[in-house]
Amino acid sequence: MPSIIGPVKVTNIGGGIINFGDTFYISPKGTGKTSEGSGGSNTGNIINTNSGLNATNTIDPDMTDQSVSGNK
Repeated sequence: MPSIIGPVKVTNIGGGIINFGDTFYISPKGTGKTSEGSGGSNTGNIINTNSGLNATNTIDPDMTDQSVSGNK
């Protein structure tokens, strides 16, 4: 149902969605990359990770992984 809204002040946007009015489908886009060592992102109550000597390769020769511009 269309409506008229008064003045709006947006102070901060931190990765969220602002929608005014009717909408059928909202699809936010975003990308990110995380480099973690062996067992670095384990979650749980009891974790036993025996990784010994490890190294994380953070070299990215292609410079880009996934473009969001074509998915609008």
